[in-house]
Amino acid sequence: MAVPETSKLLDKERYSRQLYVLDLPAMQKIQGAKVLLSGLQGLGAEVAKNLVLMGVGSLTLHDPHPTCWSDLAAQFFLSEQDLERSRAEASQELVAKLNRAVQVCIHTGDITEELLLDFQVVVLTTSKLEEQLKLGTLCHKLGVCFLVADTRGLVGQLFCDFGEDFTVQDPTEAEPLTAAIQHISQGSPGILTLKKEAHNFCDGDLVTFSGIKGMVELNGCDPRPIHVHGDRTLEIGDTANFSCYLSGGTVTEVKRPKTVSHKPLDVALLQPRVVAQSSQEARRARCLHQAFRALHQFQHLNGRLPRPWDPVDAEMVVGLAQSLEPLKGTEGEPLEEPLDEALLQTVALSSAGCLSPMAAMLGAVAAQEVLKAISGKFMPLDQWLYFDALDCLPEDGEPHLKPEDCAPRHCRYDGQIAVFGAGFQEKLSRQHYLLVGAGAIGCELLKGFALVGLGAGASGGVTIADMDHIERSNLSRQFLFRTQDIGRPKAEVAAEAARHLNSDLQVTPLIYPLDPTTEHIYGNNFFSHVDGVAAALDSFQARRYVAARCTHYLKPLLEAGTHGTLGHASVFMPCVTETYRAPASAIASENATYPVCTLRYFPSTVEHTVQWARDEFEGLFRLSAETINRHQQAPTSLAEPDGLKVLTLLQEVLGVLRQRPQTWQDCVVWALGHWQLCFHDGIMQLLNRFPPDKVLEDGTLFWSGSKQCPQPLQFDASQDTHLLYVLAAANLYAQMHGLPGSRDQTALRELLKLLPLPVPQNLVPIFPNDLELARASAEFGPEQLKKLHKVLEVWSGSPPLEPLKFEKDNDSNFHVDFVAAAASLRAQNYGIPPANHAQSKRIVGQIIPAIVTTTAAVAGLVGLELYKVVNGPRPLSAFRHSHLHLAENRFSRWVPCAPAIQKPKALAIQDEGAGCTPQLPALHLRIKLLYRRLQRPCSCFLRKQRPPYTHTHIQPACVMDCLFPCAGAP
Repeated sequence: MAVPETSKLLDKERYSRQLYVLDLPAMQKIQGAKVLLSGLQGLGAEVAKNLVLMGVGSLTLHDPHPTCWSDLAAQFFLSEQDLERSRAEASQELVAKLNRAVQVCIHTGDITEELLLDFQVVVLTTSKLEEQLKLGTLCHKLGVCFLVADTRGLVGQLFCDFGEDFTVQDPTEAEPLTAAIQHISQGSPGILTLKKEAHNFCDGDLVTFSGIKGMVELNGCDPRPIHVHGDRTLEIGDTANFSCYLSGGTVTEVKRPKTVSHKPLDVALLQPRVVAQSSQEARRARCLHQAFRALHQFQHLNGRLPRPWDPVDAEMVVGLAQSLEPLKGTEGEPLEEPLDEALLQTVALSSAGCLSPMAAMLGAVAAQEVLKAISGKFMPLDQWLYFDALDCLPEDGEPHLKPEDCAPRHCRYDGQIAVFGAGFQEKLSRQHYLLVGAGAIGCELLKGFALVGLGAGASGGVTIADMDHIERSNLSRQFLFRTQDIGRPKAEVAAEAARHLNSDLQVTPLIYPLDPTTEHIYGNNFFSHVDGVAAALDSFQARRYVAARCTHYLKPLLEAGTHGTLGHASVFMPCVTETYRAPASAIASENATYPVCTLRYFPSTVEHTVQWARDEFEGLFRLSAETINRHQQAPTSLAEPDGLKVLTLLQEVLGVLRQRPQTWQDCVVWALGHWQLCFHDGIMQLLNRFPPDKVLEDGTLFWSGSKQCPQPLQFDASQDTHLLYVLAAANLYAQMHGLPGSRDQTALRELLKLLPLPVPQNLVPIFPNDLELARASAEFGPEQLKKLHKVLEVWSGSPPLEPLKFEKDNDSNFHVDFVAAAASLRAQNYGIPPANHAQSKRIVGQIIPAIVTTTAAVAGLVGLELYKVVNGPRPLSAFRHSHLHLAENRFSRWVPCAPAIQKPKALAIQDEGAGCTPQLPALHLRIKLLYRRLQRPCSCFLRKQRPPYTHTHIQPACVMDCLFPCAGAP
């Protein structure tokens, strides 16, 4: 099916975070695609939500079945008012409101071969096996990508058939490798020497070249295979007849397409290829495969699913599974694997349920596979995925639930009661949780809380803490927000939306951050009423602080994060699991700063060039305006220690002009002069101070190692980057001075042809290290102060300037344009592979690539751990940390580490003279009793050089400090 050209219609601001995951060509294909989704229970609702938020061209919904009570446990588009209405009809309006750019239709008749021809992808959820086989055969014949997704209680399956010859254009999420070139020899093979030793190129990689001077035959050549010759050298094929290499250039990896072949469902059903990380996982997946086949057969024979926790029905399912035709291996050989009867029975007992977290997890993966089918981006599943969270059920040896405990109550939680019982539902309703962060993950978590009924009782509740406001870029993945909500506080809008999902949910929004400045709000009294904390934060500093609060107050912490299609979900239980520890490398990168002199004179990475450009923006268009305005209001307000910095800055802001600009042409003249200062004159001055052949006292070249010798650029208005720099800089300069700007590139190019190149400006001295710069700043004297005031006189008596605050998400304000162009030119100066506009925006804006599928998946994984936390106490073996990579079909869950317990020399806890010395083993079973008992004044101390603590109510931090020192406690 042809995909229409839609690039002009793509809302790049809305999909800005998603574009960093999928790229523009993939998004254009997605925006023109047509998808048929049949089945609108909880799993179908998740798939629909994800596809519409991601901007699929059109989505046709098909589900003529009436809404029933059990649907409401996971289907967030339906409510009590929709009972007995067709699920598709009842859901359509709310699905469409998620993204008005997506056409959402309903099909009410049968699915025929003629209908299938109109779609690129067909998805079946919660469907009968007979329907799956029929439509799977048709789709395979017609070349329509076909998916089947299903959940039964705490197990789920996903099947993909993209045909026998499906091309994956971009198999991985990683950016193509790129590196700067030091030299290329003439020969057969030619040897390419990289500027840096560290690289990830491998034998057989395909590469191409750009920006080479001299050996220009390589620029833009067809992809060439390479052979890794040494740490810094690559063999690149025959270069014997090419021109002599002079300088510069970049080598860039070219990703190879891959072809996958899928079997139709009728074949794959008996010869399943399952996604598994180990042989043990594969055996379990095949057992679950047989369990689903047996459940289909049970439903076919009895016209219903097994009753919740009915041992008779469960035994029948086990018998049906054992009577099935044995599965075959990849080569068609019979697989002689005994079925795990206990696993089959557990699946059958809980299979009648419908759970929101399971729907979220499987719906996210299914939607990601739809995107793969449409765009050819990332490797599809091969071909079956099985996921189970049976660890949410009580441990072996604990009594099973009784059928009467799990029978339908004709309430919105029937689907959940069928798995966990009515008593557990009551526990959920009494919980009071704190949700920190109402962004993408926070919205998904809050949706999950509403569906499971967390805090929906009279004594329960959920508090949302988030200080941010809604932006347009949030709408592609933050499910609870709509266009009309832009500019409003996230916490307030999320709370309103959650109440619409479940009117019984008690939600309190707080628009204050959770950090050291608000401990008077989120203090002892607040945390004494909280049962647990869920964190959905986008910085490691914030996560560490929230984790420390949870450690301090002995509260469970559920935490999740994403980066593109990578995601994780973690659970931290006081006295049971390890405490939260942010990766050291992540903390270092988050807090990374660069020496001033590295940015000014010795950049070696693209991050250096982007940060330099960002600093240029701040200095030229914000700090300078603020300084001038401040001086106009109070002429004596300039502090002498900042004098040299201010003088240098204002001299650059004045530039080649001698007075305040009055016209657009003045702004262009200034911008051209600043281009010449930064990319030619300043580089020439640096080379005069440190010539290319300068040798240090130890005999090594000054320009070696991380110091890359720069080359001055010559201004050329015919080069797009040169022109765009002047266009952006002139417009920003005009905005700052309250003058009209211009977007006319043709007129600007003609104007630049008429303007002479500026004469060299007075250049500031070069300080090769931060120490010399600090020393020069300290020596700022009366003469320099006189110059400073003279420069300031240019703006005296004029209207105040407009300081420009950098805004990364507005593509029409020239902010990112300036940074991208400046960084690219700076990279050209130093022979650094430049970042494109999108990469510069991501670096300077510290934008985290994000997509709703990963967000929904990790929220579902958090929801599964929530079941265990609320249903406690549970041993360490019950809990799971999770990691997933949707682009590469990797899914891992593992038991957390136990806490590191350091036994103190002596321990005593006194309660009005009655001493007690608890033993360290089994503390997690006794800690709650300790809290309840010690409600009167007490002192708690370690027999070390430490004074006793006295409290009206015992403080959790005191207990933690006495029982075992935990990292992260304040």
